[in-house]
Amino acid sequence: MSQLTLKGSCLCGAVKYEVTGDPQRFYHCHCSRCRKSSGTGHATNILMTQATLAFSHGEPRLKRFKLPGAERFSRQFCTECGSPVARVVPALNAVVIPAGSLDDHVPIKPQGRIYWDSRTDWTCDGDTLPRFPEGPSGLLPAIVQGPAAGDG
Repeated sequence: MSQLTLKGSCLCGAVKYEVTGDPQRFYHCHCSRCRKSSGTGHATNILMTQATLAFSHGEPRLKRFKLPGAERFSRQFCTECGSPVARVVPALNAVVIPAGSLDDHVPIKPQGRIYWDSRTDWTCDGDTLPRFPEGPSGLLPAIVQGPAAGDG
């Protein structure tokens, strides 16, 4: 994929950001961590590699939560409204963008549903996206794969 620049913000508008990079993955993740983090049946995230993340407004209002014991799972959010925003994931040399925080049109579409076997019985089920019981082995960069099941 080619370089893409996307702008986003939090719900209250206090935090604004811009990410430029190569979009690699666009998934709905149904793992329990993503469900709890989003408060919904899944989280929808875009993973961009070779990416830069710049905050044009509100960076002092950011808080990062790293789940103890999780290899890669963390979230970054606005302390004013609680909305998740893009975050750098050093272990992946990537930026993860909560798709719902984007202000720009996204020119790519979700590629699948991961950790499908962890979904709740009330979650959405009406599309034809590929479904992966856990992480999509072979579709993520090697550094993303690992023993941390549900580390979505």
